[in-house]
Amino acid sequence: MRVGVPTEIKNNERRVGLTPTSVREVIGAGHDVVVQPGAGASIGASDRAYIDAGASIAPLAADVFTDAEMIVKVKEPQAEERAMMRRDHILFTYLHLAPDPDQTTDLVASGAMCIAYETVTDDQGRLPLLAPMSQVAGRMSIQAGATALEATHGGAGLLMGGVPGVAPARVVVIGGGVVGKHATEIAIGMGADVTVIDRNLDVLNELDSRFDASVTTLYSTADALEDSVLHADLVIGAVLVKGARAPRLVTADMVRDMRAGSVLVDVAIDQGGAFETSHATTHENPTYIVDEVVHYCVANMPGGVPRTSTYALNNATLPFVIRLANGPHSALIQDRHVRSGLNVMNGQVTELAVAQALGFDYVEPLEALKA
Repeated sequence: MRVGVPTEIKNNERRVGLTPTSVREVIGAGHDVVVQPGAGASIGASDRAYIDAGASIAPLAADVFTDAEMIVKVKEPQAEERAMMRRDHILFTYLHLAPDPDQTTDLVASGAMCIAYETVTDDQGRLPLLAPMSQVAGRMSIQAGATALEATHGGAGLLMGGVPGVAPARVVVIGGGVVGKHATEIAIGMGADVTVIDRNLDVLNELDSRFDASVTTLYSTADALEDSVLHADLVIGAVLVKGARAPRLVTADMVRDMRAGSVLVDVAIDQGGAFETSHATTHENPTYIVDEVVHYCVANMPGGVPRTSTYALNNATLPFVIRLANGPHSALIQDRHVRSGLNVMNGQVTELAVAQALGFDYVEPLEALKA
């Protein structure tokens, strides 16, 4: 199979779908790879490195899309990329379709096979291709929040860990999954006063065992959530429902009642956001203020550390890239975890949460594969 790696064009997105090391592995498995010039520049991977790994270089994104059967990306295809999608294409990337009707409509119209990193599962029910970027985003969320708390960025002028004689910042993490766990670890490491809220008692028990007295764990109720948010200096939105739009747990009324200079970091913004006042921002303009509360809602947060993120992502995605290249239909039919990544196929929506969120008819993946 011919695998294509275009240069990412989302605002300040510097990651790349395949590293030269991954390209060498794909080619070693018997496939061809075509890469757009400069695709790996921001991770320190030159065109020469890709050529040395065995890839060919195509001058333009249009050439990559024309030549390739499978497109491997990082972020969802932008409008101009979706216009180049064909029925015989396989698209393998993060999609986050539930809050994005335009993208979903375009991919359905293309007829392509679209497999989303974020809904591929494993035997433990986890999301192995989402996990590495959730780890990065969780850690970055505390860095971003700490910066936003500085008075020069609109915040209350607080140092996360305080100093002797001055209390640390109060951090509330909503959701104790992969993002929440890594956000908690960094916040504790910076000396913050940390509370994690979740509805899963197993998650709360795990966090309590791991961090001991360094973290307060709360079962998520309306009262616990509202009280914690209103007394927080920094709130991290780390909730996730597989394939679905994120629940908006922090209301506009709650934001209005927060202290001036408080900060909200919405890691769930890719899936529509956990805060009612959230809208997606970019690395170029990462924050805005509503009711004197700073909002950081960058939709491709790990793109700010492209070297770390790309290599972490490739470690997880490479086996799936090769498996799909070896035979996409057989991979989807034989492996339910790969099949759970199928969101769009033959002009049909095959992810139930996306269909429900956007009003599309839902078709079982195996049925769509027969079309």
